[in-house]
Amino acid sequence: MLTSLTLKNFALITHHELTFYDGFNVITGETGAGKSLLLDALSLCIGGRADTSMVRHGTEHADIYAQFDFNALSEPNNQRLTSIEDWFARHERELDGDILIRRQLSSNGRSKAWLNGTPVSLNELKELGSLLVNIHSQHAQQALLKPSFVVQWLDSIAGLQPLAQQTEQAYKTYQKLKRQADDIAAKEAHRNDRIELLTSQLADIAPLLAVDYEQIEAEHDELSNLEALMLEASHAVQLLDNDSDEPDAMDLLGRAIRLCDNQSSVSATFSQASEALHLAQQYVSEATGLLTDYAEQQLPDPERLEELNNLISLGHRLSRKHGLPASHLVEEANLWQQELDELVNQPTSEVLEGQIKDAWAEFITVADKLDQARQDVAPDIGQQLVAQLQPLALPNARCEFVFEKKQPDNYNAQGLHDIELMFSANVGVPMQPLYKIASGGELSRMALVMQVLLATHASQDKAKDQPEAAEPMLVFDEVDVGISGGTAQVVGELLRQLGSHRQLLAITHQAQVAAQAHQHILVQKHHDTEEGQTRSQIDIISGDAQVDELARMSGGVNITEITREHARSLLADVSK
Repeated sequence: MLTSLTLKNFALITHHELTFYDGFNVITGETGAGKSLLLDALSLCIGGRADTSMVRHGTEHADIYAQFDFNALSEPNNQRLTSIEDWFARHERELDGDILIRRQLSSNGRSKAWLNGTPVSLNELKELGSLLVNIHSQHAQQALLKPSFVVQWLDSIAGLQPLAQQTEQAYKTYQKLKRQADDIAAKEAHRNDRIELLTSQLADIAPLLAVDYEQIEAEHDELSNLEALMLEASHAVQLLDNDSDEPDAMDLLGRAIRLCDNQSSVSATFSQASEALHLAQQYVSEATGLLTDYAEQQLPDPERLEELNNLISLGHRLSRKHGLPASHLVEEANLWQQELDELVNQPTSEVLEGQIKDAWAEFITVADKLDQARQDVAPDIGQQLVAQLQPLALPNARCEFVFEKKQPDNYNAQGLHDIELMFSANVGVPMQPLYKIASGGELSRMALVMQVLLATHASQDKAKDQPEAAEPMLVFDEVDVGISGGTAQVVGELLRQLGSHRQLLAITHQAQVAAQAHQHILVQKHHDTEEGQTRSQIDIISGDAQVDELARMSGGVNITEITREHARSLLADVSK
């Protein structure tokens, strides 16, 4: 529930902290006093659009704080509680007791927001705000009472949300499979062509996949130049160790070794040098043996050379064809094979056909069950609406839910029927869809009645240990538009009844409505002579102050003892 709303330099308000009652809170005041400012501030805290005109003149920025007591929502089976916890979990934020939202507006047009001291985006704030507060303005009522809302409201009040969710999920499953099948069918020809191409490419490159291409290149280079390499090896052998009179490396090393050996007793350096020369002589001998074997080997096998030539030529051809270095073709072939495996293992549209039929049958079964349940409860709920509307200056109101079977191609996640809430307020006027025929005042009363019924059923469900479905806090802007007298009295009683189930905030111009509130908030406008500015003052009133305000609302500017007595009678009726 909303526990407090703090405003600093917000429009006509310099600084004020307002606490709220867990029930029906009413806001009254003369026209232009700033009653809507409280609703504007609350709207900003749940992601509403900011305006620089909301920053008090002469200040740089305005701050609004809204504090919600999360523990007050902690009732067993409270779906809204679970939704709020899920929201915090999904956004990786901690939730512990209170929820504090801060919104700051700057005179330069910029806006910032914080949630429990941490910056939060407006989109996140709107999402969370929809779980905390439900604001009903006349404009919002127009959006609420669209056919889709009527269906959702009917499911909520009848406790059909689980079945509606099953229907929606079954339809989504069917649609997902159908999209997959359609996508596969559209790509079938391309898929087959692609499989054929990949198979051909892999067959073409298969010889290269069985060898190490870099080693093949090295072997080819060596065998192609073997005769020249053998001749070079022979020359190297002659330089290292030959049988002629020409000096060679072995002979020179031998002479150096003898010189060092002769002086090794005189100097340790010569001894060390002799050891190193012996080692070098050993290495030269090994190198001579290797080069001798290389120089005396047979010429390469023509068949092996041809095999290498073919592999090299294949590598060059595929390299040009695919625009890749030959050494990278193997990696590319692995990607081809992976793609081919995926295409081959991909289910065809024929394979999905059976799954689609099963999913459609499941959807029809669940949707038919949902539609039947809706039609069973609709007449009684329609009568409940009429019973609540008639005392609200709508004595001839009639309501009826009309079910029209859709064509199979038009079945959707909401079911097999289009559902309209038909309405007529006057005798002799045929019923038409509510959103087409109802006036603004009638829509306001219908929205109120629907919320009252929803809260009443939620309370009954709670007594039966069923999940609740109403909003934690309801806000009505100009809830009494188009009504007066005894009708206003009934509206006030309905709001008080609604406030016994949910926290409620409403602006009213009717004393009969205001008298029913659990907490009365008065907004007045004053001129500050020192600052030379007008400011709004907010007070929670009771006793004589409340009597005077109700008297003003009943009788105008001039408050008399008669209007005060009328105000006291209104409060006395509530006490009874």
